[in-house]
Amino acid sequence: MSTLTYSRDTLTATAVETEVGARKPVWRRIADAMIAAQRRRAEREIALYLASHGGLFTDDAEREIMRRMSGQIRRAV
Repeated sequence: MSTLTYSRDTLTATAVETEVGARKPVWRRIADAMIAAQRRRAEREIALYLASHGGLFTDDAEREIMRRMSGQIRRAV
């Protein structure tokens, strides 16, 4: 059995090197920003829906939220 030991110097140096050298490409940063904006919009819509329907997260509320988020259109039968 072998034992590994690390000093604080080796751990922090690696973290600093990774932080400085790992800059994302422009297109990746744009895509990440778009995804984050879409997630915030979805969370805002869910919060508004729950607030307008009593604030309870029931099975019916979950189904309606999923229907709205997936883009399904309710058809009259």
